[in-house]
Amino acid sequence: MFGLFFFILFTPGVTELLCTSSDLEMSYTFCDSTAHAFMFNLTPCSTMDKSTWNAVLTWIPRSDIIFLKIVFNVWYDGAKALHWKEVICSGADDEYSVCGMLKGETIATAFDIKGARTKFPKGNYSIILQGFSDDSEKNMIMCLNFTMIVKRDAF
Repeated sequence: MFGLFFFILFTPGVTELLCTSSDLEMSYTFCDSTAHAFMFNLTPCSTMDKSTWNAVLTWIPRSDIIFLKIVFNVWYDGAKALHWKEVICSGADDEYSVCGMLKGETIATAFDIKGARTKFPKGNYSIILQGFSDDSEKNMIMCLNFTMIVKRDAF
């Protein structure tokens, strides 16, 4: 966690440790080939008896965010466990502050991840989070590859 409290100009392919504890280890890398001005922090670093994770994101996008579609894929011990898509920004009546941001503007936001209420079985998780500036999923503006290792069962 200590390495994530400052702003990073990321080099592609370098893994950044999000956190490590007795029951959880999380890290991420970019899955596209360009460097990003990006910072992500997650607390607490645990899956045991926690109902919510607190996330902080700072990012300078490389393009305007008028339309934003998120694609979220999760694999558990090599098997696909979840595939989820959501249009976050459509260009009209958007509810998220990131919508309408211009290329080069700094996005700084904090939010809760309520998926932490899920009891994760012990094992290795691979999570791919992609952001697209079009509905056809051809213009990727961000791609993160998270690795989550749950070291002990929460139940």
